[in-house]
Amino acid sequence: MQEITQSAQRVPIALGDRSYEILIGAGLLGATSSYDGLPRAASAAIVSDTNVAPLYADRLHEALAARHRRVVRIDLPAGEVHKDWASLDAIFDALLAVHCDRKTLLYALGGGVVGDIAGFAAACYMRGVDFVQVPTTLLAQVDSSVGGKTAINHPRGKNMIGAFHQPLRVVADLATLSTLPKREIAAGLAEVIKYGPIADADFLAWLEAHIDALLALDAEALAHAVRRSCEIKAGVVAQDEREGGLRAILNFGHTFGHAIETGLGYGEWLHGEAVGCGMVMAADLSVRLGLIDAAFADRLTRLIARAGLPVVGPALGADRYLELMRGDKKAEAGAIRFVVIDAPGRASVRAAPDALVADVIAAHTGA
Repeated sequence: MQEITQSAQRVPIALGDRSYEILIGAGLLGATSSYDGLPRAASAAIVSDTNVAPLYADRLHEALAARHRRVVRIDLPAGEVHKDWASLDAIFDALLAVHCDRKTLLYALGGGVVGDIAGFAAACYMRGVDFVQVPTTLLAQVDSSVGGKTAINHPRGKNMIGAFHQPLRVVADLATLSTLPKREIAAGLAEVIKYGPIADADFLAWLEAHIDALLALDAEALAHAVRRSCEIKAGVVAQDEREGGLRAILNFGHTFGHAIETGLGYGEWLHGEAVGCGMVMAADLSVRLGLIDAAFADRLTRLIARAGLPVVGPALGADRYLELMRGDKKAEAGAIRFVVIDAPGRASVRAAPDALVADVIAAHTGA
């Protein structure tokens, strides 16, 4: 990986008194200036996992030592399978054991799983404490750390138990991406790719031209991809913080994807892998609904494949897919609603007949 040397870039999230900034750059995690302006609470807690903490927790702890009299370390077991009540309760146990008060500041250090659990813990502890996102994966930097969605999984559905709770800041240190396995980079690219078909056709074309550079962790390409992804998400979240309408388009590919994750068992496929395959299915559904032509769906599928993501889903059976998707948060009165592409760079949420959805599933899973 090339050394990333650009100074921090700032992307604002405009939410009135809940507004905050995303800082993007290299070396930010351990820089004390990254946390300037945040509350100097007596107690802070770094919530991380057993994969990330050995790499970065000491560095973050050192940066925070001058800001907080006490910094508690909470290392959760790593993996999507542990995004559950037990991990959430482990955070509460650790905070209560050392008498952390309602001014305690939580720092979520890790990928999307850690960010979601730590954010949900912050939303609940003493009816709500502040937290900061310090995402260390590409997926978390471009998506899950931004926008205030926090949750844990339930055996019957992904992210079904949670709350909206905005962070005070997001500190996206691009240098942390150099330690990610290739599979994690590919998974993160799924959440980058989704922004093109739903919001920015020019960005989609840029991704097609630079996908190899992104896979090679080219510094300049990564910086642009992360910033543009955050800009798009920031614009959507500012208009619809609690997903009452427009924000649902950010779930492109997720209805099919969440069914894959839940149906296989959490952790069998990475979230980004399931979303990548889900986008292939959602694009085909858009074609079958007469919204886009097959050439655009094929173009998107080729890009997803080039990113190293699966484009054929597991053979769970159409009935099982449909059963799982009826529990999706966008469903209304049992009717499944899908994010579909209306035109390159524009999306909406629509219902579709079960028979048509079953045809899509059969075409892309062999089910």
